[in-house]
Amino acid sequence: MSRQIKLIWDFRGPASAKTAEHHEIHLKEYITIEQFPLNITGFEVKNELHAIAFMVVTDENMIQVRDALKPHRGAVYEEKNT
Repeated sequence: MSRQIKLIWDFRGPASAKTAEHHEIHLKEYITIEQFPLNITGFEVKNELHAIAFMVVTDENMIQVRDALKPHRGAVYEEKNT
């Protein structure tokens, strides 16, 4: 299995949580349109003025998504076992 990359968009300010939540909707739409093999997205509120939206892609899709959607940063994705 290829490596999974978590692409992250940062949102700041008092509306950051709502903006990140809304951005995730568009990430899900993009995954559906492009028919990517992974469908892992989400948003997290870091504090009252910072939230993120993210999507997880494979190494093979990372360049395409990076160039099309311009995430702010990325990291190797490590799935959390609950």
